[in-house]
Amino acid sequence: MESVQQIEPLITNNTVIVGILMAILGLVFYTSGINNKFIKGFYDIIPPLLLCYFLPGVLNSFHVFDGANSPLTTIGSRYFLPACLILFILNLDIKEMWALRKRAGLMFITGTVGILLGGPLAVYLTSLVAPQVVGGSGPDEVWRGLGSLAGSWIGGSANQVALKEILQPSPKLFSSIIAVDVFVAYTWMALLLYGASKSKLMDKFFKADARDVDELMVKLEKKAKENAKMPETKDIIIMLSVAFAGTGLATFFAEPVAAYIMVNYPQLETFSLTNTFFWIILFATIISVCLSFTPLRKLENVGASKMGTALLYMLIVTIGMQMDILAILQNPGLFIVGILWISFHALLLFIVAKIFKIPFFYYAVGSMANVGGVASASVMSAAFHPSLISVGVILSVFSYAIGTYAGWLTAILMQLASPI
Repeated sequence: MESVQQIEPLITNNTVIVGILMAILGLVFYTSGINNKFIKGFYDIIPPLLLCYFLPGVLNSFHVFDGANSPLTTIGSRYFLPACLILFILNLDIKEMWALRKRAGLMFITGTVGILLGGPLAVYLTSLVAPQVVGGSGPDEVWRGLGSLAGSWIGGSANQVALKEILQPSPKLFSSIIAVDVFVAYTWMALLLYGASKSKLMDKFFKADARDVDELMVKLEKKAKENAKMPETKDIIIMLSVAFAGTGLATFFAEPVAAYIMVNYPQLETFSLTNTFFWIILFATIISVCLSFTPLRKLENVGASKMGTALLYMLIVTIGMQMDILAILQNPGLFIVGILWISFHALLLFIVAKIFKIPFFYYAVGSMANVGGVASASVMSAAFHPSLISVGVILSVFSYAIGTYAGWLTAILMQLASPI
């Protein structure tokens, strides 16, 4: 059977694709503001953010364009992501963020444990019913491919590539694993985004005390309204210059640092310290935290977080365009393993959140910091409030550091759980 990757997309011109993606954003935002009870009812069920994420995935699935191999995805992660992080974190209140650390840390660790134990459990359960799905020999041993997936779901793409080199799955197996990664992780993200739109109901279900999160959001919103000014052209230019100059500076520092570590301390690759993207995000975060102590933090008064939100939505459509809804048809057995795996992760988070009465914000961001990495965790945090984005960033940076080791341990456990 011809693989999905071999089908020629209808549109290959990146300028046209950018136009389509921006048209999707415009259409969603325009229609979500229409005062019509049917349209409002639709957006009460399907939040605009989820639609901006899902519609590009539909177009990619039906080969309107090839999102997986588009340079726009790199532009989104290397340009829009650090730029929007800088604009969001400019208004950071470190004291308030520090108060969130305990519950955020608990849910992040729970999410990691859920991935670490969920993988072997999914392999074992599948082996009882369909051992051929998780069997194989040599480079085609399924646990090798799933081990690289563990690196992605605990850390990020860099950890996945590192474990691919360590475990050496066959190219065919690795391609199938990529499809599982994208479909399962992005479907889970879509469910969490929907949950974020119903966070009050979720908190009520968990009997959670969300006062720390709510008070921070109210405080920042009140402060923003009191100091808000209509932005002038110079304000918009200054905001963009700070965002992209900061991105450029972060990249300027990141590339030589990553290259130096690669040459002199290659063993640190297991901590993702040879990965340029890791350092770009880290330096962008440091730069923006430093700027939050300067008069530039007043850019929030003229809409820095709103500008950051615009960049974030441009990032969201580039993430969404990688989703292939039809990929499940290629290897349904592996998708069942992935679904069982993520279900255990979700269940463990659910149990801990229920026992400790933890707000859904920590559930969603703790999960995405593991499963999705910095881009997805940033999107998830912003779905609750732009002021909370730094929580997702900090957790995601930590996940990059532990992703390879924790992923390797997960792979070993999956090897033990695999049929002989």
